Amino acid sequence: MRSFFDTNVLLYLFDNSEPEKKARAQEIFDREVEADRVVFSTQVLQEFYVSVTRKLASPLTPEVAEERVSDFSRLPLARVDAPLILSAISRSQRMMLSFWDALIVEAALSAGASRLLTEDLQHGQEIEGLHVENPFL
Repeated sequence: MRSFFDTNVLLYLFDNSEPEKKARAQEIFDREVEADRVVFSTQVLQEFYVSVTRKLASPLTPEVAEERVSDFSRLPLARVDAPLILSAISRSQRMMLSFWDALIVEAALSAGASRLLTEDLQHGQEIEGLHVENPFL
């Protein structure tokens, strides 16, 4: 059972303005890393870098953010390629999802994840065997 982490969950690992969410994100992340169940996508790493250097109340420096991306890149990654993008376009049309959310879903499915940890989709939703969970509810 793999757990796919969306960008918003990873951001809370570094968001000092949300201490409860930060603690919860750290708890889940540590547990899933220990159990060797974490998976991300190249999209998540890209979004993480941009968001953690620009959107947090106390953003990380580009150098520290690069180090964190390097750390995360050692974990299993689903690579976003042309077939995945085309699948996401199709899913976004079928399910009325934003393209970016559809790409997250496609990446999670391609990586064999059974859980998608995100704040962006409906908690409890099932998508082809992928269970959507908002870890902060």
